[in-house]
Amino acid sequence: MNISAMPGTILLVDDDPHIRQLLVFAFGKAGFGTLEAGDGEEALAQVERHAPDLVILDINMPRMDGLEVCRRLRATSEVPIFFLSSRDDEIDRVLGIELGGDDYVVKPFSPREVVARSMAILRRTGSRSGSSASPADTVTVLRHGLLSLDPESWTAQWHGHEVGLTVTEFTILRTLLAGPTRIFSRDQIIDRLRGPGFALTDRTIDSHVRNLRRKFAEAGGSDLIETRAGIGYRLGTCTGATAQG
Repeated sequence: MNISAMPGTILLVDDDPHIRQLLVFAFGKAGFGTLEAGDGEEALAQVERHAPDLVILDINMPRMDGLEVCRRLRATSEVPIFFLSSRDDEIDRVLGIELGGDDYVVKPFSPREVVARSMAILRRTGSRSGSSASPADTVTVLRHGLLSLDPESWTAQWHGHEVGLTVTEFTILRTLLAGPTRIFSRDQIIDRLRGPGFALTDRTIDSHVRNLRRKFAEAGGSDLIETRAGIGYRLGTCTGATAQG
């Protein structure tokens, strides 16, 4: 298979060959190239060797589970990660998100849904699988205080220093920056991320916000996002002052 001719390359990581086969067929039908790995160590080698556009990652695998694979990937890469879980356990889901995952689905799942949600992630990253942007779609760098976001390169900076974000973290921050004085409810943020009806929870959004606060606090940005109790979140002053709320 000539994966370079495909609209995008998906790495499928699961110790169950039947699940990998289902996803290979579904993604192939949608025009994607696919790579496979049956365990975590092979997954890490595939990412280093082929630099896929997206990783579909099973959480429960022998030898090295998906959460450990995610930890290691996030140390060197911002490749989008889509978790597969065999347990309907929100704690596992939230932990996966806090480690840097972009989405998740619980087994048994619909392969078509996995493909559709993967395409949504890839469109947000401007991947080869996404639609081409026209000149009219070009967006300039967005700024607020010491914060700047570049939607073209999907990079964030605080006072000139780059802060590595996942796709979902960047999208949440861009949503807040689009209305810096506006308070966004968690439901409104979920709608911006996935579109109405996707199986995200308030707790998942809270986990992403915690990640954002931690990353920017390490860069000196302690006032990135404000919490409005019972309502939602609003962009902070982004001046480096102590955050409120």
